[in-house]
Amino acid sequence: MSDLYAQQRAMRNMRQAAMQRGVIAILDVGTSKIGCLVLRFDGPAEFSESDGVGSMAGQSSFRVIGAATTRSRGVRLGEVDTLQETERAIRTVVQTAQKMANVRVDHVIACLSGARPRSYGLAGAIELHDDVVKGQDVARVLAACDVPDIGPGREVLHAQPVNFALDHRSGLSDPRGQVGNRLATDMHLLTVDGAAIQTLLHCIKRCDLEVAGLASSAYVSGISSLVEDEQELGAACIDLGGGTTGMSIFIKKHMIYADSVRLGGDSVTSDISKGLQIPLTQAERIKTVHGGVVATGMDDREMIDIGGDCGDWERDRRTVSRAELIGIMRPRVEEILEEVRERLDAAGFEHLPSQQIVLTGGGSQIPGLDGLASKILGQQVRLGRPLRVQGLPQAATGAAFSSSVGLCLFAAHPQDEWWDFEIPNDRYPARSLKRAVKWFRDNW
Repeated sequence: MSDLYAQQRAMRNMRQAAMQRGVIAILDVGTSKIGCLVLRFDGPAEFSESDGVGSMAGQSSFRVIGAATTRSRGVRLGEVDTLQETERAIRTVVQTAQKMANVRVDHVIACLSGARPRSYGLAGAIELHDDVVKGQDVARVLAACDVPDIGPGREVLHAQPVNFALDHRSGLSDPRGQVGNRLATDMHLLTVDGAAIQTLLHCIKRCDLEVAGLASSAYVSGISSLVEDEQELGAACIDLGGGTTGMSIFIKKHMIYADSVRLGGDSVTSDISKGLQIPLTQAERIKTVHGGVVATGMDDREMIDIGGDCGDWERDRRTVSRAELIGIMRPRVEEILEEVRERLDAAGFEHLPSQQIVLTGGGSQIPGLDGLASKILGQQVRLGRPLRVQGLPQAATGAAFSSSVGLCLFAAHPQDEWWDFEIPNDRYPARSLKRAVKWFRDNW
């Protein structure tokens, strides 16, 4: 645990160093696209003259000065599959964003959607030595949480305190400076497959970039797509990506659960390609232009020209009705939503005070998806778009960029995590040299 703790602390220190320099890049490594945004942190005063925009709830501390996207290569199910291909795509997108921003970028904060995330809820409690809660007491109570056996090859991606209780008062977001005798906490631990994380880190380092932070796509999509009331009262964000569908549940402005289904928009495209016997690129175009999940009486008469260039005149003049296309797409979309419902039921989503569901991601733009989702999920469903941030190009304001925008907000205002506090002496491994040195300093 201490190796991982040290690695995350090093990333957090790198992020602070990059913020002091004023420029940091955001890298969204997805299955269908890789996006890069270059952020400049100048403070709100810099933009007040040029922009007629108000403070926008703390988003004005940065501005997007460069943006680029490219088709993802070498990424499968949200994980790096072919290292060289992914490296080339990352280099391309970062260089394009750097040219637009006219600055060189050394540090990036990345997010990924795969790696089989798994959530745990932990609890810990301590008696206070002093009446007033200090930062050291918060570190002690976080260290007192019993970490479960997460299994071999798993790494902790997020370890966030979601609630503090001081004596009989619960629901505290930050107990420091308050008076009490007993401090307790609830912590959300999100673990992922360690091999997928290390492969991504290795790939980014081969592009001559330093990783200043890692986040789950499901988490950052929820930050950007859920409005403040939804984050407070309880809502689920469903991020329909190309290779995976991520989901996160928020309450009291904290993520309490995250998971992913290894199906996404590419599964729908693959079904169209096989059903109509056409190339994947053509299937993607037909899905984007003519796709849907709810058939009407008009769709039998609306014919779609499939076309082709195989040289067979009859085959190249084929047409298919939109109703047939919907008949291919709908079963796969229903399967994805059924899987999502199973995960939400297992997480106890129905016990939250508000049960709003927000669909986002590129796959959420299929016409009629919100109506189908409300039938299957049985809740209030709406389509979500990311919050507006300053300098974001118009082309990057759609639902497909929810995780990129959420990563910007995560970079500007990261939530306190376990590694933001100094780990207590007794939590180090027994033979750690650091523990011996600390004991020597304290006693001599």
